[in-house]
Amino acid sequence: MLSKLLMRSQPCRLCSFRKRLSAPKYRPFLAFFTCTTDSQSKKENKKTVEKLFKLSVDIRKIRRLKGWVLLEDETYVEEIANILQQLGASETAVASILERCPEAIICSPTAVNTQRELWQLVCKNEEKLVKLIEQFPESFFTVKDQENRKLNIQFFQELGLKNVVISRFLTTASNIFHNPIEKNKQVIKILQESYLNLGGSEANMKVWLLKLLSQNPFILLNSSAAIKETLEFFQKQGFTNFEILQLLSKLKGFLFQLCPRSIQNSMSFSKNAFKCTDHDLKQLVLKCPALLYYSVPVLEERIQGLLKEGISIAQIRETPMVLELTPQIVQYRIRKLNSLGYGIKDGHLANINGTKKEFEANFGKIQAKKGRPLFNPVAPLNVEE
Repeated sequence: MLSKLLMRSQPCRLCSFRKRLSAPKYRPFLAFFTCTTDSQSKKENKKTVEKLFKLSVDIRKIRRLKGWVLLEDETYVEEIANILQQLGASETAVASILERCPEAIICSPTAVNTQRELWQLVCKNEEKLVKLIEQFPESFFTVKDQENRKLNIQFFQELGLKNVVISRFLTTASNIFHNPIEKNKQVIKILQESYLNLGGSEANMKVWLLKLLSQNPFILLNSSAAIKETLEFFQKQGFTNFEILQLLSKLKGFLFQLCPRSIQNSMSFSKNAFKCTDHDLKQLVLKCPALLYYSVPVLEERIQGLLKEGISIAQIRETPMVLELTPQIVQYRIRKLNSLGYGIKDGHLANINGTKKEFEANFGKIQAKKGRPLFNPVAPLNVEE
């Protein structure tokens, strides 16, 4: 069972400050953020400015980006700097963090200390923790929902997610920690049930689930109803349970973030564009799931771009993954291959397909093959004297 709830700490005043300032009350952009006028300097908290200056913080940068922070009557510059220094942050690191996230100085030191303890649940090494804060200061200084955040961290640990993965969630997918713990548990339960209902085995379920979450934690932002609706849609389209599992793995769970109506439109367009049967369309989708998540205008633009380069519909059907590339990338790669005398119109599209690294590797092989001498330069020459 989960440990006792974390005592709710004082919420960051940044949140209440933002709520207090509704959009119509803002001054015109230039007037509000200009720092050269006497009236602006009079409104700034001089003690705050002086303390920041002592820490070698670029005050001009703060004025330009988030000058409203300097207008706050109550700030905690020294306290926040002290917390960071206790973790081992250098003077340069402290200044950089406060420049990038000036809101930190209006957060309660109690709340920030609690946040530090929460992050240390998954990142015990203080040096690594400082680096995380340097990279993602806004995530660290978003100090609301701390009680709920702790429960979610413990839940993810109980699921079997590694601390390094949970650390990545805290920095790049912090929204999932604002979900009530029961909501996240419900989504996990639906995913587990769906996996088993689609023919997945109990033995492989944990590995599948952890991989899905690590690849796409935002899946937890979906509702249970949306997940069920998406699965039912694909079943109605004639996809087998095994094929749906394939799509889930290839799309890393993004399948649940797609709207069934949008998917239907994209599939109908692809069926007409490629003049194929329902069965053939399914095979195309399984080879290239991009046909599901790209909108009709995007698909149309990319197909037209390929046709303009002299590529046929038959070639695209053979290698549909080429639709994952923008027209600009396709043009660049075709020109580069043409420079070697490689005719893409008559060849296979696999040579322009793939990531940048994969394309460069293929291009290098073709280039080496084109430049290879017809004779063996190592073999001795028989020359009659």
